[in-house]
Amino acid sequence: MSTSTTPAPTRIYPSLKAAWLPLGALCLAFFVEMVDNTLMSIALPTIGRDLGGDTTSLQWVSGAYALTFGGLLLTAGSVADRFGRRRVLQIGLALFGTLSLAVLLVSSTGELIALRAALGIAAAAMAPITNSLVFRLFDDDKLRMRAMTMMIVVGMSGFVIGPLLGGTVLTHLSWHWLLLVNAPIALVAVVGVRLGVPRDTAEGLTRDRLDVAGAALSILTIGLACYTFTSAVENGWSSPLTIGSILGAALGLALFIWRERTAATPMLDLSLFSHGTVRGSTIAQVGTSIAMTGVMFALILHFQYAWGWSPMDAGFANLPIIVTMFAATPISEGLASRFGHRIAAFVGTIFLVVGLLAMAWSVEQSYVAIAAAMVVITIGLRTVMTICAVALVGAMPKNRTSMGTALNDTAQEVGTSVGTAAVGTLIAALVTTVLPDGAWSPELITAYFAGERVIFIALAVVVGLLSGWGALTLTSSRSLDEHATPTEEVTEAS
Repeated sequence: MSTSTTPAPTRIYPSLKAAWLPLGALCLAFFVEMVDNTLMSIALPTIGRDLGGDTTSLQWVSGAYALTFGGLLLTAGSVADRFGRRRVLQIGLALFGTLSLAVLLVSSTGELIALRAALGIAAAAMAPITNSLVFRLFDDDKLRMRAMTMMIVVGMSGFVIGPLLGGTVLTHLSWHWLLLVNAPIALVAVVGVRLGVPRDTAEGLTRDRLDVAGAALSILTIGLACYTFTSAVENGWSSPLTIGSILGAALGLALFIWRERTAATPMLDLSLFSHGTVRGSTIAQVGTSIAMTGVMFALILHFQYAWGWSPMDAGFANLPIIVTMFAATPISEGLASRFGHRIAAFVGTIFLVVGLLAMAWSVEQSYVAIAAAMVVITIGLRTVMTICAVALVGAMPKNRTSMGTALNDTAQEVGTSVGTAAVGTLIAALVTTVLPDGAWSPELITAYFAGERVIFIALAVVVGLLSGWGALTLTSSRSLDEHATPTEEVTEAS
């Protein structure tokens, strides 16, 4: 619903510089929710010693956040499209900052798991909205493209830089500071959104009733699907718990599809997937997230265990990814403007596949070889993820932009879960089921390098198929307006 009975004034900015306050606030909000995905992973051994947690409970310190975050993205996007994107984002930021302070009261791993799950809920209220609000700041296509690019780079940097920040903080401070720092960041972001982002108008929101049943089924389906991969790594694919989770997710998906096809006001209009851009962008984003997560997961073990590097050194080893994310802007924008979204995204997929195959060769070489493969992979990630995110949001009806970014984020979260589970399962099958304490033996290191080669080749095949197929369904237009006609058709049909 509208936040006011009279239309709120729109605030269009003539440049990125003029929009520094709202754009900075949105980037900050996106960064803090993404960095929290990986920030705690490097602190798990320290947390285990401090709180006395076992291996399973420590896995859930990371898993609880991903589970609630991934399960609630679609629901949060649907709520924001009805009750106001700026309003929901401010509530999410306030909750995220306040909950982060609660880490001072944590005295057991169970309490920390509950806190991480609650933070995932707050982050889900932020993620689908930050990108969609960028479109409201500008009416120029090139500015929208650059602003969306900036948002995606910041988000990807947050995901990658988490272990680096975590390792640096743990060198000097308690692990509690990894969460406490969220509070002032969230406060600054709330102020920036409040002062710089225009209020929602009635015309920009949908008046449809909230599909509560559809929301519940989406949470059940995505939650069980995410847990399936966690359980597979922890208990095995043939365990009753994993099989039950798979069957539950399948049943939930079937019920969700039936509900959305029969509901008068569905949460997710499934007819949108008949639009090639929506369908293709979603598939491609799953592929890119599988690649990014799989590479990071394998290299963390490579640097810290096989090579014996410290957590901070392993974090700094990811710098080529971070630097390339920013440096590759002319490449991705140049490809999009010259060849259009379809060819540009497909070229990005080629970079991804070549980079993954190069990584398979470089694992037994020097760090320089690995860094070079990182650069090639990141150029591909940067190009595909940016173009598909812009195309997906641009293809959605104007009153469903939050749902568009929710679909984008959900696809990435599914890819993250698949990538982590796939690499974890392959390591267990090809190398060892238990990572030994202390230095690895030469035999284990050799086995790990051989396993990595198989992993990166497998990732190249899977990602090439998913992202390549998705890229070829995009349009060949060079601007954000190529989807105006399909969007209008969807709007009229609804």
